[in-house]
Amino acid sequence: MAERFHVTAAPTAGRALLQGDEARHLAKVLRGRVGDEVTLFDGRGREWPARITAIDRDRVALETGEPRPPDPPPARRVVIAVALPKGDRQKWMVEKLTELGATALMPLETTRGVAEATAGARARLERVVIEACKQCGRNTLLEIAEPQPLDRLLAAFPAATQRLVAHPGGAPLDADGMLAPTADVLALVGPEGGFTDAELAAAAAAGATRIGLGPHVLRVETAAIALAARLVGR
Repeated sequence: MAERFHVTAAPTAGRALLQGDEARHLAKVLRGRVGDEVTLFDGRGREWPARITAIDRDRVALETGEPRPPDPPPARRVVIAVALPKGDRQKWMVEKLTELGATALMPLETTRGVAEATAGARARLERVVIEACKQCGRNTLLEIAEPQPLDRLLAAFPAATQRLVAHPGGAPLDADGMLAPTADVLALVGPEGGFTDAELAAAAAAGATRIGLGPHVLRVETAAIALAARLVGR
């Protein structure tokens, strides 16, 4: 068994414990047995080989080996701030942002927004992040932040953070000199109806550069994923 499982607390003295959804998935869905070997990760870059030592109704005890080398730090932090789309499109977007290696997803409160990032909705998306990390081998969780209005979000980031706004007709992202070599990036994606003129003006006043993502108008989730694919690792 080569399955991966997320632990909320790092192993102590060579012992770890899975509880809740992760324990039920291992014990009931995968029918794990004492002696089976799995991999544990803590969502902060570390992982351990582990072996099941006991299985209870909602708990699985494991013995862990030495931690494997941690994931290298990313070349830059890539934060995608987006006015969430509706329904399952959120889940698909978060899954792909996790696989691509984005640092964080920050739900934006905008004038034309169509979905609210409630505490329950964020909890569901956090579970999507864990499942995506288990599948793709990522050991650092994508952060799902609390929703913020555009002005507060822009003010919260250090001045050295490069700010980009996805907008039809903007300059190509791959144009020479468009992306600073090592700066962290905050990339903004508006709702289905687009940012208002006032929101675009606020972003420009905070130093954000308008960028285009091709000749077509993209859905919210497509734009967010396209940004992550182009920004992460560059």
